[in-house]
Amino acid sequence: MDIAIIGGGAAAVGLLDALAVAQDGTSAEGGTLTVFEPAPLLWRGRPYGPDLDSVLVNTPPAMMSIRSGDFGHYAAWLGERATDHIDVLLGQPVVPRALYGDYLAHTAEKAVAALGEQGWLVRVVAARVTGVVRRGERLALRTHDAQEYGATHVALCAGGGTPPDPYGLTGTPGFTADPYPLADTLVPVQAGDDVAVIGSGLTAVDVAVSLAARGHRGRIRLLSRSGVLPRVWQRPVGRRPQHLTMERVSALRQARGDVTLDDLIGLLRAELADAGEDFDALMAELLDHEATGPAQRLRRQIAAVDDPRIGRRVLQETAHTVGPHVWRLLPESDRVWLRRHLRTATSVASPMIPTNAATLLSLLETGQLTVTGGIHAIEPADGRFLVRADDGAHTADIVINAVNPRPQGTSATAEDLVRSLADGGLVALHPSGGVVPADPRLHVVGDLTGGASFITSSIAGLAAQASRTAQALRTP
Repeated sequence: MDIAIIGGGAAAVGLLDALAVAQDGTSAEGGTLTVFEPAPLLWRGRPYGPDLDSVLVNTPPAMMSIRSGDFGHYAAWLGERATDHIDVLLGQPVVPRALYGDYLAHTAEKAVAALGEQGWLVRVVAARVTGVVRRGERLALRTHDAQEYGATHVALCAGGGTPPDPYGLTGTPGFTADPYPLADTLVPVQAGDDVAVIGSGLTAVDVAVSLAARGHRGRIRLLSRSGVLPRVWQRPVGRRPQHLTMERVSALRQARGDVTLDDLIGLLRAELADAGEDFDALMAELLDHEATGPAQRLRRQIAAVDDPRIGRRVLQETAHTVGPHVWRLLPESDRVWLRRHLRTATSVASPMIPTNAATLLSLLETGQLTVTGGIHAIEPADGRFLVRADDGAHTADIVINAVNPRPQGTSATAEDLVRSLADGGLVALHPSGGVVPADPRLHVVGDLTGGASFITSSIAGLAAQASRTAQALRTP
């Protein structure tokens, strides 16, 4: 077996580790395993490369394990270093993303060594794959430097798309189209500049917190259609879902042939009933659109960090572990309903860490930070920028784009590859983005997975996908 992995980020690390674990203790099957990654820094991808220490991992350790089902894998690697990075409110270590990148690199290197001991030849090719075509019973991968490599199976682990530019500002002096790494993009920002950040999600939070960490004195304005900040993580309670699980969902599908939103609600009701909690009360809390300001909402969220109720915790975990799988099983009418509540769903599934929430609250209370919704336009104006919103016009010296790439989006560097795969009939382009394998020798792990939900791929989701892909490769 000759496996080609296209991409050398977190998805590839999860797949390498899953392959190594799947074969641990079994007879060596052997073969070659080639990872194609042109970036000079392997295994970290876009999110986990070198950056400011203020750019933190946004999730508790149990959900950051790249090994599916092993919730302590990352925490064990972190070891005593965890004590230097405790989020006091969360009671958990929250480390700089660059340090988490070291964990990914360590895991990949251990997996490569283990696979080597099991009879695999593992190599890394520093080239961008531009096409994949059939060559008889094998697949041929073409790279940007006109080389060709053969494989029996291909795993597409390419990263996500490019951040959109909703107001057409690319190329305008003072505008940053992609904020990461913030260690580079914040260098031109003067301490007294008025900074407008497009978006109010987790990337916008990173920008605001990092500006504060650098001693920024100017105004910071987060701009978005909704004007709503993410929710705040609650302290983990160590309880794993017992009803809303992959096993129960699979059993429902086997028994009836389909899975509906009502089925999932039933499983969630059972989880809550076991804990003595009420489903309707949880839904009322999540769908509460009370017209309160961002500072008041943050205070309320921070006060709920120690709330013992499990409802939100169950939704946060299962959105990333069960969600990507079950999304494809739901009828379209259920998916439409969930899309209507996209902002609520993403806020619950991907909240911010309490230490960042506390920083934002402090900035809001001093008036240095504002959150503005109802944005109509952002335009260059006399060397600055004019922001038109529901509450009037505002100006800014600097505009930083913090709009995340669209889920299942294709990056500019992967467009040729996706076109080649589609033209050759190896994948089908999904209407909502991403690709669906049309050949059993091709597998997709991560953001390019067609038909996935609107929740951006998480480490927990990548790990679960990687585990299923490794199993498929082990049992052709």
